[in-house]
Amino acid sequence: MTSKTPLYDAHIKLNAKMGPFAGYDMPLYYGEGVMAEHEWVRREAGLFDVSHMGQIILSGPEALAFVEKLTPSSFGKIPEGRAKYTVLTNSKGGIIDDLIITKRGPDRFFAVINAGCKEKDIAWIKENLPSGVTLERLDDRALIALQGPMAEQVLRDVLKVDTEGMPYMWMIDAELSDGTPYYISRLGYTGEDGFELSVPADIADGVWTRLMQHGAVKPIGLAARDSLRLEMGYCLYGHDIDENTSPIEAGLSWVMGKENTGFIGAGRILSQKEDGVERQRIGVRLTEKGVAREGAEILSAQDMRKIGTLTSGGFSPSLKEGIGQGYVESDWAQAGKKIFVSVRGRNIAAEIADMPFMQARTKSMKKAA
Repeated sequence: MTSKTPLYDAHIKLNAKMGPFAGYDMPLYYGEGVMAEHEWVRREAGLFDVSHMGQIILSGPEALAFVEKLTPSSFGKIPEGRAKYTVLTNSKGGIIDDLIITKRGPDRFFAVINAGCKEKDIAWIKENLPSGVTLERLDDRALIALQGPMAEQVLRDVLKVDTEGMPYMWMIDAELSDGTPYYISRLGYTGEDGFELSVPADIADGVWTRLMQHGAVKPIGLAARDSLRLEMGYCLYGHDIDENTSPIEAGLSWVMGKENTGFIGAGRILSQKEDGVERQRIGVRLTEKGVAREGAEILSAQDMRKIGTLTSGGFSPSLKEGIGQGYVESDWAQAGKKIFVSVRGRNIAAEIADMPFMQARTKSMKKAA
């Protein structure tokens, strides 16, 4: 039996095509279709229901040390309000989940975790939870994402919130007109400027409805969310990264803090950082017509030998070409190398590409003086 988010009825009223995702009945797309939704986000502002994702708070005198044990990132020197993309690592140096953690105070951290990993993540955290840290589940909250170049203007017009000067990867507290408090984070999964609003579940429908009344806003389903993130080269857990993938193999070594060496799984990860890896995550750009998806074999152009596998793939509405990402032998992990991608017996010409495939349009991470 699938679960429903607090915004389920709103999607039904909008005639969304619903489907199962991570144990929830979620909107895949609406009336205009995936292509139109994708292009709308790149041009205006798209509204996403991401309430299926988990929201938790870790607090207590040992919270900082605990977060730096669960992840390879460093949080001690960053200011309160700063959010960081990072990963939970297991004892073998694999990735349990990728997530965003926001420092809310010297001993208080807010985290958003993937829907499909929610229970697994929480079980892992509880298994390692020290006596000086409290885990609080925020199951009574919804999460609404507003993404696109018009997002800031929409927030100003509808919710009367001025976010000018608010940096990328930052969280602030805000209040609705009736005094209800909520969180605003400037971040997202699309490469556009945008925000995530963490609001009490019982008022989520009202917030959604108000935002939908703005002329620049249209609802966006999970299908366009996926094509948007693929253009940015962002990872999808369970596909591009998993419990056997290390951050180094995944090209995520930038999440590692220089002063954090005591995290779970540090042995394998630090060794790989020093000595290198046998495979690496790369982008793939098809140079002839076609679309390649997860599971397609990546072949060398010289002798058609299998050198890797695609973990995500699809058509880029913005670039009008087939793109993807996957893993190849490290010797092949250089942009411009000619390859083929095998799709149902057809070998499609392609090349290794840098990611993201298009430039992000997020704001600066620097806080205004």
